[in-house]
Amino acid sequence: MTAKILDGKAIAADVRAKVADEAKRIAPKLDRVPGLATVLVGEDPASEVYVRSKARATVEAGLASFQHQLQADTAEAELLALVRELNADPAVDGILVQLPLPAQIDARRVLDAIDPAKDVDGFHPVNAGRLATGLPALAPCTPIGCIILAKQVHASLAGLEAVVFGRSNIVGRPLAQLLLQENATVTIAHSHTKNAAAVSRRADLLCVAIGKPELVRGDWIKPGATVIDVGINRVPGSAPGKTKIVGDVAYGEAAKVAGAITPVPGGVGPMTIACLLVNTLRAACARAGLEPPAI
Repeated sequence: MTAKILDGKAIAADVRAKVADEAKRIAPKLDRVPGLATVLVGEDPASEVYVRSKARATVEAGLASFQHQLQADTAEAELLALVRELNADPAVDGILVQLPLPAQIDARRVLDAIDPAKDVDGFHPVNAGRLATGLPALAPCTPIGCIILAKQVHASLAGLEAVVFGRSNIVGRPLAQLLLQENATVTIAHSHTKNAAAVSRRADLLCVAIGKPELVRGDWIKPGATVIDVGINRVPGSAPGKTKIVGDVAYGEAAKVAGAITPVPGGVGPMTIACLLVNTLRAACARAGLEPPAI
């Protein structure tokens, strides 16, 4: 068996094209295009690249991009003041504060200050609580991307045995909630799970977001299962001084057993940015009292 490769780049491009179509449709109703504000504090190279790619994707999808870059020594009060300005700005539908933040800033306090209606990262406790109780909410982007990828294989996730490795508030917990909304039977596995390999082998749908390079081996996977690998880990490459990126799943082994699998890179990563744009549209529609976008 050779697994079907779930091409996140191609699927994300399709999602972004749909965002562009929906943005054109709703712009006349809003009398403007939906807008996303990004805030970067400091000059972390990886964060700068990520924020630039988000801004580029935003503009390409026909949305307005408002970029704010602050110095690394910015005081927490100054950042909170900017968040309050963006909360009050009618042109801004989504606010994204890039993590990590410098040590002098309490990230939780900043994220909690974002208007939940503009919280396109889905990290605010109000959105987390609404998601957990089955109410409409802005959910974190990576879990939404995982659901879209899984639906490339399964028209319905209802009744599937789904195992989620990892219980972070960014991926594992919200992904489990989204899977429950899809009527999957969900198990969350984590660092204290006993006999993790046996738990993993039960899964029709295996989502791995635990941050350990190639933890999940081929013999952990049920034959024919769908494997969504969220992990991005930099490990030593074959040449001295070189590194390579691998997931949380041993891809070569898993691809021989799974029915479908996401590559790393090129799987979940591109979906995260695409789903950020979807959330910005959702936020714009909700704030204006319009029907949710048809994506």
